[in-house]
Amino acid sequence: MGNAIIVEGLGKKFRRFHPERPSTLQEAFFRGLRSMGPVEFFWALRDVSFNVAPGRMVGVIGPNGAGKSTLLRLIGSVGKPDEGMVEVHGRIGALLDLGAGFHPDLTGRENVSVTGVITGLTRRELSKRFDSIVAFAELEEFIDSPLRTYSTGMRMRLAFAIAVHVEPEILVIDEVLAVGDLLFKSKCLERIAQFKANGCTILLVSHDTALIRGLCDEALWLRSGHLMAHGPAHLVVDQYHAEVGAETRRRTPAMGPTVHTARGTELRVNENRFGSLELEVTSVRLLNPQGFPAAEIESGEPLSIEIDYMAVNPIPAPIFGVIITREDDLICYDTTTTASGLIMPTIKGYGQVVLHLERLDLKGGLYYVDVGVYERDCNYAYDYHWHVYPLIIRSDGRDKGVLRTPHRWEIGGKQKLQAAMPIRRAP
Repeated sequence: MGNAIIVEGLGKKFRRFHPERPSTLQEAFFRGLRSMGPVEFFWALRDVSFNVAPGRMVGVIGPNGAGKSTLLRLIGSVGKPDEGMVEVHGRIGALLDLGAGFHPDLTGRENVSVTGVITGLTRRELSKRFDSIVAFAELEEFIDSPLRTYSTGMRMRLAFAIAVHVEPEILVIDEVLAVGDLLFKSKCLERIAQFKANGCTILLVSHDTALIRGLCDEALWLRSGHLMAHGPAHLVVDQYHAEVGAETRRRTPAMGPTVHTARGTELRVNENRFGSLELEVTSVRLLNPQGFPAAEIESGEPLSIEIDYMAVNPIPAPIFGVIITREDDLICYDTTTTASGLIMPTIKGYGQVVLHLERLDLKGGLYYVDVGVYERDCNYAYDYHWHVYPLIIRSDGRDKGVLRTPHRWEIGGKQKLQAAMPIRRAP
């Protein structure tokens, strides 16, 4: 199955005019037509590339003016790019500018009819879903009143209700989850979760990074029109927090230096390496039962994970963690030093921590050992290596699922006795 959204080398530029630009034809005539032209062009997006697989929910984060809304509008076919391309495979529904097509002199009922057809619903579909739309917006008592009598919150609720009844294959949402009160916001989040559970591909722009972390599978971080990071939501959010909260301590730009692991895999900041790098993971080794580095082990064998680190300045009580994920990003095991009862002291300079797994009872296949070290309150990552250390686990392949725990079968009761009796054959 191909990707639902493909973005390659995307760029969009806008014109910037002089603040004293003539506002009338008379002023333009006396000052010259040149004064009407733009002073300069600026790129709202430049060289942005990423893919989104079907059924994934991707959050888009970044400061104001980063290009988030411009990106969603281009994906939603509102405008054309100046560079690159956007491919969207599937019926798209956009929650970009709620209520933009509403007419204040029409009633709520009439606005639902007009806007529903504009968004792609047939009249028959709209008739079947009308009562559900009104009930979702909680506007039964006001649906036949002119829209000009609605409060701003009521208009937004009606617009959101129409948009979520389009049943798209791809849903694009731009900062609309602050609609209504807390109960209505909860209802909106539940509906979005239903879309996700039904396999809808979702792009969500929000300044609420806790929401992005909790709902999204992946995240995009934009800054000044450039894609800074794209990866698992919790890692990108951690990196964004580290960037914002430790601006003066930031050591590397988005396209920072390339580091090579012992296996030759390139570590690239904001691609497979995330964090402020105040404390660096300098080396990771996966050791087999004999204590030798190994990329393959048998299911049920022990595994040791050695993590070397280096801190230029004192780091109080950092938290080290290891996550083992399957090839499809399913988390199979997740542990930290604090979860095991180990509180690290303040560290400085070079050091090492080792995680000993007495046995790793996973089904055979390809896994990744992700290693990270975090600030003592887990507010952000110092250094996180994502999908850098592959591990192949060998097994006979007859078990299903993820876990391959030690086990044995036996026959109980009478059947056990019968099975134990020798079989006598007639002469």
